[in-house]
Amino acid sequence: MKGLRVIELSEALNVDSSDLLAVCAILKFNACSRLSMLTFEECKVITDYYEGNA
Repeated sequence: MKGLRVIELSEALNVDSSDLLAVCAILKFNACSRLSMLTFEECKVITDYYEGNA
């Protein structure tokens, strides 16, 4: 397994998948749908983003 799907990470972070996709766009990650795969490194950056902006 290379990482998580956007929908899986959004459920883990308890955020809406469309909000998570918006964060992916801000961070310039290549995620265009709820089923897009994110690497573990991208998941870490996104998690840190949410912790810093909570």
